[in-house]
Amino acid sequence: MHPDPASEAQRWLAQAERDLDDARFNASGGRHHLACFLSQQSAEKALKAVAYLSGEERMLSHSCAELVRAQADGRPTLAELFGSAAALDKYYIPTRYPNGLPGGIPSDAFSAEDSAIALGHASRIVQACGGEIER
Repeated sequence: MHPDPASEAQRWLAQAERDLDDARFNASGGRHHLACFLSQQSAEKALKAVAYLSGEERMLSHSCAELVRAQADGRPTLAELFGSAAALDKYYIPTRYPNGLPGGIPSDAFSAEDSAIALGHASRIVQACGGEIER
């Protein structure tokens, strides 16, 4: 049995909002690599919430940019967020894995500026997706 699309969208949006809160918490504690990763995760989940609302049942992509591209048709608010989505995609691997960086480790590679930028992108995406779901 497939879940109700609106209920599933709300469930994914709720987790996206929690991930965004956790990203802020990590940024305030100086864990900028985690703040950047959780920012990407919150945006990905918010975009998947919109996809579930549209009747999608399975999405394998973790790319926020691909998810925006797939859901932007007829949704100009989402289409405008492609740049933010693409910026967040850069945080998916190198924020977690040392071999995603040319040297060093993720916990040393990301700054307060990085997490502030990531949080800004994610906040815009989560807010826009919430607006799409509430329509």
